Amino acid sequence: MARERERYPVSPRTVFSPYARLFAVPGSRAFSAAGWVGRLPAPMLGLGAVFLVEGATGSYGLAGAVSGTLALSYGLAGPQWARAMDRRGQGSVLRWAMAAFLVAGVGFVAAVVAEGPRWSWFALAVAVGATGPNIGSLVRARWSAVLDPQARQTAFAFEAVVDEIVFVVGPPLVTVLATLIAPPVGFLTGVVLGAAGTLWLAAQRATEPPLHPRDPGSPARRWSSVLTPTLLVVLVTYVAVGTLFGAIDVVVVGFAQAEGAPAMSGAALAFFAGGSLVAGLVYGLARVPGTLSARFVGTAVAFGLAAQLLWTVNSLSLLIGCGFLAGLTIAPVLVSGTSLVESRVAPGVLTESLAWTITGLTLGVTAGSALAGAAVDAWGARTAFAVPALAAALAAVLALCGAPLLGRAPARIRDEPGILTR
Repeated sequence: MARERERYPVSPRTVFSPYARLFAVPGSRAFSAAGWVGRLPAPMLGLGAVFLVEGATGSYGLAGAVSGTLALSYGLAGPQWARAMDRRGQGSVLRWAMAAFLVAGVGFVAAVVAEGPRWSWFALAVAVGATGPNIGSLVRARWSAVLDPQARQTAFAFEAVVDEIVFVVGPPLVTVLATLIAPPVGFLTGVVLGAAGTLWLAAQRATEPPLHPRDPGSPARRWSSVLTPTLLVVLVTYVAVGTLFGAIDVVVVGFAQAEGAPAMSGAALAFFAGGSLVAGLVYGLARVPGTLSARFVGTAVAFGLAAQLLWTVNSLSLLIGCGFLAGLTIAPVLVSGTSLVESRVAPGVLTESLAWTITGLTLGVTAGSALAGAAVDAWGARTAFAVPALAAALAAVLALCGAPLLGRAPARIRDEPGILTR
């Protein structure tokens, strides 16, 4: 046994010890688990809306437009909720938000099932998105408040893995519920799970980040304190990344139905997220060389190149394989971008700054859903894979073009190895 230990000195327990140390922090298991459940609406509501509206109308274009409207509203409202929580605390704000979220979610399903006016579908989709705070940014803000800089990359990588677990579990779940039971069941399950997880998170007041109430005597806050050059580069790159996310949901559903296996759409999306899950686990443990800026640009380029595999898809089995390989590049670009923004954030706007990164993703989801829905209707699902492939290529181009702006760090922060590059 001694010889075996000498030959294999690294055990799984040793390899994953950085993750184990995260959960030695009091309260971290509870707030991370609550955040996991609270994030389930992210993959379930968009895809659930596609199934719900397409089932009622037969139009992928309309389904993509409604789903994209929900995502757009969610993205624009997220930073406003985050700003309120930076000032007043997560718990009290989340309770009010979830009451409205439940009412809006049930109302949306009722309007579609009852074949209400189409404008009411869009109005209620706006209400659903606007009442759903971004749970991922809230959990990341809690980690940032309790960890030293060295541990934050691991925590952010873990949360990227949680995001991908959500996207592994959510699409198959909503697909099974929507196709084997009824389309409204998939959407409503996402609403209920999201409310339950968010209220669980709201109850955990001990781990909330410190409040930063606005001083009535101070001058009005300048937008430049939040929308820094670094955040803007990450945000516009994430718009392109999100465009792939929104497009891939619609195109995969259309492709699976065209292949005569609609229930396989959830499995295909789960493999896509599964690749990102694997990459997130590895990235959180790795000590990647270079500055945060270089890591972000490099991972964005890798993301753009890997997604070009989607041009080759002509069967479900090939889609699953290409999706998994392309998924391997997702978590690294998301973790590196989040870490870069967090390292440059001004005091008092951490949650809001992180929420803006999610806004970039959700704005992209909006565009991707609408573009892909129109592409599927006009060209067919196989040709419509051009939408997510081109979106990923655009993400790489935007990151490369924005690289010079990433060097403009505030004077108090230096993006150099060994200081805040983690």
